Amino acid sequence: MFKLKKKNLVYPALSVIFLLFLFAATPALRKPAFKVLKYPLTLAALIGREAEGLIFYHRNFIQNEKLRKEADFLKHKLNDAEEAAIENERLRGLLSFKQKTPLKVIAARVIGRSADNWFSVVIINKGSDSGIKNGFAVINYLGLAGRVIDAGYSTSRVMLINDPSFSVSALAQRSRQEGLVSGTLGRSLIMKYLPKDSDIKVSDTIVTSGLTEAYPKGLTIGTVTAVGEEFSGLSRYATIEPAVNLSSIEELLIIIP
Repeated sequence: MFKLKKKNLVYPALSVIFLLFLFAATPALRKPAFKVLKYPLTLAALIGREAEGLIFYHRNFIQNEKLRKEADFLKHKLNDAEEAAIENERLRGLLSFKQKTPLKVIAARVIGRSADNWFSVVIINKGSDSGIKNGFAVINYLGLAGRVIDAGYSTSRVMLINDPSFSVSALAQRSRQEGLVSGTLGRSLIMKYLPKDSDIKVSDTIVTSGLTEAYPKGLTIGTVTAVGEEFSGLSRYATIEPAVNLSSIEELLIIIP
């Protein structure tokens, strides 16, 4: 039986090397040789690339899956860290306000929203077992948020200041002009019963006047964004942007009288 030995390969290999050297060294033969070898070499390179792709496809697929899972894990951890940082910043502001305010307050977390009044009623995780009662004013470190309307044993419902049923006596901090602030079920509040010659301007800060029971004087309500006249022409009104972002509150403070 014929066996392939190293010495059987020596002469063919030398012959091929000699021919390649001859073609490269002889200008007359170089161009025809390149034309003849061009397509076989191109085909060989293409076959080599395809073979390499098939050989390493599975390995690359496994590596890509591993990298994708690692990226998803790191993204999840980054989101958790960012959420924790935002919460810590918010809680630091709440704690700082609680330590500085002379008011007696109880901190509570928002755990839900009322199904029948989604935009204007929230549910907190504190109730009568913590000393909370109906009518207590609710704030956060930015200002007035609402009042307790239904104090259960361990949870309570809080009406936010944008509810149309909510009203509180207020005044412009700059001019001391008084009026009544009510909710509109939207993003803004309205300050009514302002005299026609009232001194109230855009950017004025509106605070509680202390004339409404359970609401201490000086709680920030919001900022005037527009001033207009009532249809009767006998009085004016002011549109107010609440100081508290009512759509994203997560922690609140209940004032204990």
